[in-house]
Amino acid sequence: MTTHTQTNSDAKTPFPLNMWYLAALSKELTDKPLARTLLNTPIVLFRDAQGHASALEDRCCHRQLPLSMGTLEKEGLRCGYHGLLFNGQGQCLEVPGQKKVPRKAKVMPFTLKEHDDLIWIWFGSEQGSTPVQDPPRYLYHSDEKYVYDGDVYHYQAPFQLIHDNLLDLSHLGYVHLKTIGGDAKTHMHAQMDVEAIGDKVTVKRYMPNSTPPPTYTAAYPFKDKIDRWQEIEFYPSHLRIWTGGIDANSESVTNPNRGGFHMRGLHCITPETEETCHYFWTISTNPTTDIENVKQKVVEQTRYTFNEDKVVIEAQHKSMKHFKGQPMIDIHVDTGANHARRIIKRLCEA
Repeated sequence: MTTHTQTNSDAKTPFPLNMWYLAALSKELTDKPLARTLLNTPIVLFRDAQGHASALEDRCCHRQLPLSMGTLEKEGLRCGYHGLLFNGQGQCLEVPGQKKVPRKAKVMPFTLKEHDDLIWIWFGSEQGSTPVQDPPRYLYHSDEKYVYDGDVYHYQAPFQLIHDNLLDLSHLGYVHLKTIGGDAKTHMHAQMDVEAIGDKVTVKRYMPNSTPPPTYTAAYPFKDKIDRWQEIEFYPSHLRIWTGGIDANSESVTNPNRGGFHMRGLHCITPETEETCHYFWTISTNPTTDIENVKQKVVEQTRYTFNEDKVVIEAQHKSMKHFKGQPMIDIHVDTGANHARRIIKRLCEA
């Protein structure tokens, strides 16, 4: 096996640019502005009176107070220091106490696109650049066969450590014994196929005749042993992970139209800084009876699972900082993660 240290010293930028990143789940924008640092940039997100989502640089152009400390009004966002009012395009509409609004009274806006209950933000290599493609769609949020929910976590760890974790699901048998884990030996010996094309990495793992883990038995009436699948798609802005199980030998586990129990996870990891990030996730599942109760079980078990991952990844990052420069070995389960790291490195150097 190879050894390596995880550095990106030749990169022109610490993060890939000219792409969409997830800025927020739609449900996060309510009646208050939301402060969030994305790619080292402080940003304020808010909705106007018509429900349209906007994003501005999080500073007032008067005395630099974060606009996220202000209040939402019908016309826009009012600064909490001297009351300057800004619309969703960053233009100052009003300066209390004076009739004329200075021509330069504006702050930088960001391009947003909201669909599928997700709010995407464009980060270009140049300020004010126009998006060159639409943001990703995720139609399982509106698919009548699925119900879903999700959340956002703040990580004290770099975004690529979460990529590594999600592209290597062999850890389930060691980290997630109480939820989606199962037998560790089965995970480590699973049939695995990895393919990297362009900016996409696909990892497929199959585990026939497995013992169903606790989350699966809580959500679906399996008869006994199951055939499990784990199918992962990596893109620089997000990962899609489709996992599930069918009764053993009941049908082909590789058939994309297979039945059984499904968990479709959307994982959007957006850098905050070089050493911190935001992890947005949703989980969609396909109950046929007791739908709301099963959904809540799956969501809560998923949340418990991700809490376990967070503890591991943040501890890993802390250890990596302490042992900075020490080599790490690769093993067979690292193939997908190493492909993803090469993609990110290439995009940062472009």
